[in-house]
Amino acid sequence: MTNQNPTHETALAFRALHIPGRPLVLPNAWDTASARLVEEAGAAAVATTSAGLAWDLGTADGDRLDRDRALGAVARVAAAVRVPVSADIESGYAKDAAGVGDTIRAVLAAGAVGVNIEDALYGREGGGEGDDGEDAGDGGRGPLRPVAEQAERIAAARAAADAAGVPLFINARIDTVLRGAGGVEETLERAAAFLAAGADGIFVPGVVDPGTVKSLVAGVEGPLNVLAGPGAPSVAELAALGVARISTGSSIAQAAHAVVRRAARELLSAGTYDSLTGGLDYVELNTLLGGAR
Repeated sequence: MTNQNPTHETALAFRALHIPGRPLVLPNAWDTASARLVEEAGAAAVATTSAGLAWDLGTADGDRLDRDRALGAVARVAAAVRVPVSADIESGYAKDAAGVGDTIRAVLAAGAVGVNIEDALYGREGGGEGDDGEDAGDGGRGPLRPVAEQAERIAAARAAADAAGVPLFINARIDTVLRGAGGVEETLERAAAFLAAGADGIFVPGVVDPGTVKSLVAGVEGPLNVLAGPGAPSVAELAALGVARISTGSSIAQAAHAVVRRAARELLSAGTYDSLTGGLDYVELNTLLGGAR
């Protein structure tokens, strides 16, 4: 009997977009306006950036945003677009594996069919519990979570999604390279453990060197996601290496905020408006963002 749950079908459609050599390209969004613009540009799915989303809500990135506010924003994004949505849930907005399961149930209720879960510890743990903590620098990220502990959290996410009958795509983020905590061998060890625990794909930010990317593609028994931006190989080049997913993280949000600061400084200092050149047409933007979905 065919499962008629629309979330189930959307999740299956999202899974099918991860094809090595024909990567899913994700210009990450952080609010409903950016999500609609990404969809209008032709993206097959929308993925949130935790940093961009946190900044939009007036909070620093790094598990500082509480679960309810984060997933409230995800719900608004999911309601604003017709394509599948994947949520960056940082380290799970929870102190333990059981809490990660609770987060996944909330993710599904918000309408997302994919998640990113990362293995970096933070200066403050348990963002979903609303406690305070010290910033460890670099977004609050500290050392990596022990493999067994992270695998347990991924397994809890998988169990929660399976119990809900949704084939949620779990993208396990591994920060070995980004944190200087290991190279290809350590990354592959973590990838194997996380895939065995129930992850569907592996995300390794900080890797754009073609040789390293090729080694990871060959060694990871699942779709590989890389973080791209200025200076990285093109989408076509990464596709030729066998990458299955390419995302931009917070870089588009950073670029948008740079325009705000540049325009504000120009206006307040020089009294000119050149930074505003090239803005989107008012009627076009108003029509796109004001239309019913």
